[in-house]
Amino acid sequence: MNAMISSFPDLQKFGQANIETTMRLFGEMNKNWQQIAAEVTDYTKRSFEESTATFEKILSAKSVEQALDIQTSYAKRACEEYMAQMSKLGGMYADLAKEAYKPVERAINGAVASKR
Repeated sequence: MNAMISSFPDLQKFGQANIETTMRLFGEMNKNWQQIAAEVTDYTKRSFEESTATFEKILSAKSVEQALDIQTSYAKRACEEYMAQMSKLGGMYADLAKEAYKPVERAINGAVASKR
């Protein structure tokens, strides 16, 4: 077995440290998932409200041209907001991946340091 783990108490400490690290990882990942879910929920709500308001404006339009202008304006805004939202979510997922990798990185660095 590993030179660092030469006795049962050492094995217990090693196991406990791994459990604590795993629990911290799950806690951080859970927090990040909650933030992503809240962001998606907020975006969905805003998008639904804006599309409903736009539909009402289209129904009250005085001409076909006015309805087309309203629809065109909405489509442009919706597309821009969607792209901004996807960019934001992409950053949040990247942060989640970085957080998930930190314990692995620490373990690798610890293993490399112990071999020196």
